[in-house]
Amino acid sequence: MNIRVCEGDLHLHNLHTRMPFKYGIATMTHMPMAFVRVALEINGRPPVLGVSADLLPPKWFTKDPQRDVLDEIHEMLDVIEVALEAVEGQNAPTVFDLWLQLHDSQTAWAHAENKPPLLAHFGTSLVERAVMDAFCRASAKPFHRAVLDNDFDIRLGELHPELAGFAPSAWLPARPHSEIIVRHTVGLSDALTDVDIARGEQLSDGLPQSLAANIRFYGLRHFKLKVNGEPAHDLERLRRIAEVLRTECGEDYAFSLDGNEQFRSFTEFRQFWETLRADDALKGFLTKLLFVEQPLHRSVALNRNAATALADWPDRPPFIIDESDGELHSLPAALALGYDGTSHKNCKGVIKGIANRCLLEHRQRRKPVRPLLMSGEDLCNVGPVALLQDLAVCATLGIKSVERNGHHYNAGLAEFPRSVQEDVLRTHFDLYHPSPAGWPTLTIERGRVALGSVNEAAFGVKTLLNTSLFTHADAWEWD
Repeated sequence: MNIRVCEGDLHLHNLHTRMPFKYGIATMTHMPMAFVRVALEINGRPPVLGVSADLLPPKWFTKDPQRDVLDEIHEMLDVIEVALEAVEGQNAPTVFDLWLQLHDSQTAWAHAENKPPLLAHFGTSLVERAVMDAFCRASAKPFHRAVLDNDFDIRLGELHPELAGFAPSAWLPARPHSEIIVRHTVGLSDALTDVDIARGEQLSDGLPQSLAANIRFYGLRHFKLKVNGEPAHDLERLRRIAEVLRTECGEDYAFSLDGNEQFRSFTEFRQFWETLRADDALKGFLTKLLFVEQPLHRSVALNRNAATALADWPDRPPFIIDESDGELHSLPAALALGYDGTSHKNCKGVIKGIANRCLLEHRQRRKPVRPLLMSGEDLCNVGPVALLQDLAVCATLGIKSVERNGHHYNAGLAEFPRSVQEDVLRTHFDLYHPSPAGWPTLTIERGRVALGSVNEAAFGVKTLLNTSLFTHADAWEWD
């Protein structure tokens, strides 16, 4: 086989949240969504188009409080454009080989330009996803089938040597999940009950706003709770959240705790954890914990002293990395220190995520003493492309509980052209339904999202999006 990227382009679309999303050091109220389109030629046949998308979230890839938001957005655009330029005109025998060439090129560029790997490979991942979309459309195969048949020719041993000789199908489920459990994000500024919503800030778009209202509206049972590293404030807020969950869910709920990189050592986090454990109002609540996500700042999370701290804490909760998972060797390094796993986000790479999932399953079968974890996390993504491709990957990897927050902080697909809205409602009728105002909003029933149409599509999305509906990167302006 020979594949070639003939050309690629980048378009942008400005979006606004329906309510502020405070995560860590940032509060998101508006942001652009990037759409990458490539034309892929396979064995000399006419090129087939593929599209990928992602939000450009400020203060996530670098989390530098001193940086201007617009500067960060332009930096994200730079890494995408560099990746597109690197891959245009390139030939390779397989998708994996094309990705590997791009990954190596982007790594070398990032090193020379002093760009962190997590940021640099955001560009890699968007090109990778667009190529996979085109490949699946050309082969008329859904994503999960292409992965299990190893049509991408992913050579796991080149990423994790202990997996040499194995194909992804040795470690991944034989069928993708038909639904996922929505793990609802409770942002740092989210109202917990309707009473907490300040006068003049009540929404009237027909969707729930407070945590309690979301639970009743969607039947939610899984939650992602964020802390900001201020123990007294976090303790009081967790008490209130625990009360809401007990009132609305009884004992039928579970949650993850997002440390937001707010702690500088496991000693510091352990003190916070013991404070929570000593609080009578939280004793039953803490038994519902799924895992703790990235409590330490990425600058120290993978330091050697983490191994001693984790080894000396026998009854500790499970810990996974997220922002520290910037390189191909990040997960093995974390596991060696005593972490229990990692997260998957498409922005960190699909092939990388597949390899990480296979590594965790391999290690788990070899030594099943302590559960190893891969969670699904979000970037506040929405359709018509990004959310669906992320769901397709999570279903293929066998991730059951997935953070979903785009439908909560954004008004569905209200800010997209009407033609896009109508197409999504027609082709993904199990995933979206019309809101009271008519625009598509995510369908969540019993706290779950159905994935039938996503799993049938080439790469999550049934109809190829016309990206020319949006603004070309050269003409785009920040809203």
